[in-house]
Amino acid sequence: MNIHEYQAKKLLGKYGVPIPKGGIAHSATEAIYQASELGGSKWIVKAQLHSGARGKAGGVKLCNSHQEIADFCHNLLGNKLVTLQTGPEGKMVSSIYVEEASDIAKELYFSIVLDRATQKVTLIASTEGGMDIEKVAEETPEKISKIMIDPAVGMQPFQARQLAFTLDIPNEVVGAASRAVMKCYRAFRDTDANLLEINPLILTTDNKVMAIDAKMTFDENALYRRPEILEFRDKTQEDPRETNAAEHDLSYVGLDGKIGCLINGAGLAMATMDMIQHAGGEPANFLDIGGGASAERVATSIELVLSDESVEAILINIFAGINRCDWVAQGIVDLLNKRDIDIPLVVRLSGTNVEKGQKILKDSGKKVITADTLSDAAYKVVSAWKQAKGSVN
Repeated sequence: MNIHEYQAKKLLGKYGVPIPKGGIAHSATEAIYQASELGGSKWIVKAQLHSGARGKAGGVKLCNSHQEIADFCHNLLGNKLVTLQTGPEGKMVSSIYVEEASDIAKELYFSIVLDRATQKVTLIASTEGGMDIEKVAEETPEKISKIMIDPAVGMQPFQARQLAFTLDIPNEVVGAASRAVMKCYRAFRDTDANLLEINPLILTTDNKVMAIDAKMTFDENALYRRPEILEFRDKTQEDPRETNAAEHDLSYVGLDGKIGCLINGAGLAMATMDMIQHAGGEPANFLDIGGGASAERVATSIELVLSDESVEAILINIFAGINRCDWVAQGIVDLLNKRDIDIPLVVRLSGTNVEKGQKILKDSGKKVITADTLSDAAYKVVSAWKQAKGSVN
């Protein structure tokens, strides 16, 4: 789960991580009020959305007057901001974070990430902080330092100092930097985060360490024990299809293709999407109905796929073990009895009660294209999709 920058800073602030003063606003008037409360003559105003690369997209601005703040808000609030990470559709900007400007002497990069390959927590730091850390990683990887933390032991103070020394900062600041790193690690550990990124972590002209940006993501499977984190969830920033699926306890990932997929099991889902591409199509989603799916669950899953207006054909591929093919078939027929589906529907059933399932589909008299194998199903759905598309055009 992602959260906004201002929420991450609020969280880090509770752990004592040094952050600039700031306030959230939902209108130009509120933003000007926040600037007045902060005082000073310069402010950083930032669009709040679940995406990085906001600065390059015009979502971050140094303002020298209240009028500049108002203009920034009017241009962004209620509109979508397209960044390198949002895709062409962009994401809606509903809030602006107003922050006191900092006198920056040096920009650094710091992050903590859960490394699944090593099953350890990895601390990453670089002297080259700012917007182009990806370029640094690609062109000058020697400028990036990593320290592995055994979660069973936890981070030790000497490791924080070791990381601080790699940042090429004055000796008198190493202690403050080390303490900030330790506090970040505690926040990461205590909240079941899987990413904490501060870019940039700055050194000010008066030798203070400060986090002027913050990004955190959290393990979805741990949210049941982190209600305080769950409160930060902003569903307006999430794919509504994925949000709807989660409410029905379904695994769904939206993609950019035209062929909707309804499958049981992640492995079979991946193989099915590969076969669709091999046959000349592109999957519109990844949807795993899981094991023991009832007829009602199957019907709900199909409705979810159909809610995506970009879907122009559907492939249902079930290899039944715990599931039963007759349950799946009944769910399909129940839905078709309630509503018409004007796009091609291809169904491949295999496994438990496959004969019963095939009979239910056949006896229903509904317009369903059946297939015997995965390859057969993939080619049939792509062919039917192309034919339907051609007839429309």
